[in-house]
Amino acid sequence: MTTRTVLDQRRAGVLLHPTSLPGPYELGDIGESAFHFAGFLRDCGFSVWQTLPLGPPCSHLSPYKCKSAHAGNPALISLQALADDGLLESSQLKQGKKAHSTFRRQLLDSAGQNFRAHAGAEERAALETFEAENSLWLNDFASYTALQHAHKSKAWWQWPAALRDRKPSALSKAQKELSEEIASQRFQQFIFFQQWLRLKAHVNQMGIQLFGDMPLFVAEDSAEVWAGRHQFRIDRRGRLEVVAGVPPDYFSADGQRWGNPHYHWPHMEAEGFRWWIERMRTQLKLFDLVRIDHFRGLEAQWEIPAGAKTAREGEWVKGRGEALLSALQAHFPQLPLVAEDLGHITPEVHVLRENFGLPGMQVLQFAFDGHPENPYLPHNHEPDSVVYTGTHDNNTSAGWFSEQDKAGRARVCAYLDVAPEQMPKALVRTALSSVCRLAMIPMQDLLELGTEHRMNVPGTTKGNWAWRFSWDQVPAELAKRMHGLIKLYGR
Repeated sequence: MTTRTVLDQRRAGVLLHPTSLPGPYELGDIGESAFHFAGFLRDCGFSVWQTLPLGPPCSHLSPYKCKSAHAGNPALISLQALADDGLLESSQLKQGKKAHSTFRRQLLDSAGQNFRAHAGAEERAALETFEAENSLWLNDFASYTALQHAHKSKAWWQWPAALRDRKPSALSKAQKELSEEIASQRFQQFIFFQQWLRLKAHVNQMGIQLFGDMPLFVAEDSAEVWAGRHQFRIDRRGRLEVVAGVPPDYFSADGQRWGNPHYHWPHMEAEGFRWWIERMRTQLKLFDLVRIDHFRGLEAQWEIPAGAKTAREGEWVKGRGEALLSALQAHFPQLPLVAEDLGHITPEVHVLRENFGLPGMQVLQFAFDGHPENPYLPHNHEPDSVVYTGTHDNNTSAGWFSEQDKAGRARVCAYLDVAPEQMPKALVRTALSSVCRLAMIPMQDLLELGTEHRMNVPGTTKGNWAWRFSWDQVPAELAKRMHGLIKLYGR
């Protein structure tokens, strides 16, 4: 199988999570500013918009550790769009110029109440259809979220044992008591999907494809683990046996101890990988192309003893990648996936990716170690790949270049045949000129921003995921210049 949905031609795109969009609240959302950004992409000639995962984060705002493998983040819901649709009063929005989660939750609850009180037959039918089509995950997520609110944000394994273990009588009683909150959670998901799919239809009509990101693992404190404990390597009381992560690498000397539970692959395989098939079905509703983050974990995953303090104590354990991808391909013949194949990659990982025709990734910041055989150097690129200047885990390209020693900067400039002051423009141009069919540029690199604007520092938990740009950072001539480059390189 070969992926030809977005990599059917040469394209270029921008990596920007919706939380980084400008707007009046703490984080960006999928309202007016997202539509404006899509117009900016079109004017530049870009035809792909890549985001990070869209789920509700557990803590530290990280979209790679979410409370659901299906649900959307309510913080991305546009409050202004709710007012435009008559579900909120405009005066209510003015109270939230410094909006926090409590304020937003109150407004979303209010919008739900207004919907239930005033929605017409067509709107009610749309909600009922959404709930029916997503019942496999929606009811568990709504119950889990309501219960977590009722237990003051405690993790599910800290709840009373009967609720922790989903005893039918206790769960039924709690669901009745929390029925209003559960209904509100289902409504919020309905609104999130409605707003996102409205945005998707708009950007697709403009000739822009949406490129999503799916973490390989889910969070321990998530609806899926609570509702389907048998799918994970976790005991009856919710205690983990091993946790996910990666060994020491470019990003961290101690490796990264993510803390996610590992899958119980025999159970998943016995069920025909239904859990994964439904997860992928949701992703393909939201996106035109999906990146599998930490793809190498499908071939073998780094298993760290749950009690270990660092990832150094882990070991590689074989996964079920071939069986899983075969099952997904059987259900989705034109599976539009990209494999994130960065880090410690073995020949077996390359074979798995190539056997299923999945494009891999090339990151230019990893290219300049002085070895001409480095696979990230442009002369070693392959067409069925996605080239990035850097990713959300990298420093910005301007910051990365400034941190290189004198010899490192000289290597970069010699290869690109540019003067230092031409960075990072030259790196962006190099990505666009690559033979890779898709070139992705983080918004920070497009704006030539420094280290203080990076999105994430792997292995740390503070100060990440909150970066935002403002329109006054966008040079007036940028769209014209990028349009010329994209046309020049046939993208």
